[in-house]
Amino acid sequence: MNGFADAASALVPELVAVRRELHAVAEIGLHLPETQALLLRELDGLGLEVSVGAGLSSVTAVLRGARPGPVVLLRADMDALPVAEATGLPFASPRATMHACGHDLHMAGLLGAVRLLAARRGELPGAVVFMFQPGEEGYAGARLIIEEGVLDAAGDTPVAAYALHVDTMTDAGTFVTRPGPMMASVSAATLTLRGTGGHAAMPHQGVDPVPVAAELVLAVQTFGARRLPATDPAVLSVTGIRSDSAAGNVLSETVTLVLNVRTFSESTRARVRDDLPALLAGIANAYGCTLEIDWVDSYPVTVNDADETAVVLDALRSAHGPERVRVLEAPSPASEDFAYVLERVPGVLVFLGVAPAEGRAPLHSDRAVFDDGQLGLHAATLAGLAWDRVHRRGR
Repeated sequence: MNGFADAASALVPELVAVRRELHAVAEIGLHLPETQALLLRELDGLGLEVSVGAGLSSVTAVLRGARPGPVVLLRADMDALPVAEATGLPFASPRATMHACGHDLHMAGLLGAVRLLAARRGELPGAVVFMFQPGEEGYAGARLIIEEGVLDAAGDTPVAAYALHVDTMTDAGTFVTRPGPMMASVSAATLTLRGTGGHAAMPHQGVDPVPVAAELVLAVQTFGARRLPATDPAVLSVTGIRSDSAAGNVLSETVTLVLNVRTFSESTRARVRDDLPALLAGIANAYGCTLEIDWVDSYPVTVNDADETAVVLDALRSAHGPERVRVLEAPSPASEDFAYVLERVPGVLVFLGVAPAEGRAPLHSDRAVFDDGQLGLHAATLAGLAWDRVHRRGR
């Protein structure tokens, strides 16, 4: 794209090497000192304005072009998962942590885009902000780095933001995206159901919350099927049930249920949050139990800007042919904290296929293997999207 392909191909050995170095030091959460140090090493000497986070191990780099123009943001996430790797690769993480979601490729691909754009700084109007953020895997790192000012790093708010996310189940070199909702929101609730406990031989003398918990599980499923429109559904999953009974002949006094909620619109998320607790509390009360609900809204819906997505799809088809570009019919039920950026800045999240030649395993699997030979394509695509946007006038 825009003449970056050849230069990106030349960078592949270097990008593969740094990706594998990052893979071997996989760190989880918001504080990733080794990962941050590697990124700072790679960014050194490129003439960037580099800053680090105060409350998290983020890295922000600003590349200013030779003349005025708009600001564009490119993002990569940095954190790994608490998964013990089982790939047997020579650069596998020796810890009980693994880059099983491909964030090591995201960082290496963005480092490649930094080098490609820095080499053509003299032709670049405006500025590009490179956002390396930890804590994507459930820690809302994007929200935190926004609170620390990443969207103001270049002085002006970005006119567009782009991110690539690799996928091990999509053919290598294939791009996948869609306008509008791209990935689901996620919310969680902890339900604490209280009865009275008692002797298992005489349950009529107390209030046993276990069968009531079973009713609540069924009610959760019925709510999704009968209270929400089929055109704007939710994925409602009870992911855990535990009681406080320590003996087989003792009725539980308390049962705790864990609920995971995925929606594809904020209106449906609000409806589930507002209406489902009342239904569940009513059922619990009917059986003589009390119900406490601790509800936590996490990542919002990831929404690709329609205009930006149309431009990105045209650019990808022009560069790689329509056979390598797919438009998703429906959003993914997984979630992504790039959603926080897209709430503030029009932009696009694109999946890039990095399926290995054999032995495919899904993201988050301890056997997930990534074709890091696609890193040149990854870097050239990010650089090309930013290049096109800073040269494009208007929205």
